[in-house]
Amino acid sequence: MSTAQLRNIGPKSAAWLRQVGLRSAEDLVAAGAVQAFVKVRRAGFKPSLNLLYALEGALLDCHWHDVPEARRQQLLAELETASAALPPPRGRPVGGPVTTSFYGDDGEASGAPAEDDERGIGADEGGAGNRFD
Repeated sequence: MSTAQLRNIGPKSAAWLRQVGLRSAEDLVAAGAVQAFVKVRRAGFKPSLNLLYALEGALLDCHWHDVPEARRQQLLAELETASAALPPPRGRPVGGPVTTSFYGDDGEASGAPAEDDERGIGADEGGAGNRFD
């Protein structure tokens, strides 16, 4: 049976699975939901966690919504472990922490949003709110 015929696997997911070498139900069983998900992600696709749950549901022959919460948490833990064990993708730097800088009218960065706007956008008199000009 091809992965396209499995429960929860739509055309896009089936195409992703084919492109990473998972063409049959047997291939998916051998890889498991987490490794299949990791293969898809490492191939450059941007799957959501719904794919992980859909793969698990396909293996259990149940709707992905019916995958128990405890199993979902276990899948996430397995995914975290599997992802940490992989080297970073070639050609792409490892992401670091994201920081936000706010710039005042003098062009100097400060650690806080502009005081004239409680939303932290630093809206100007015209109300445009765009400080990226």
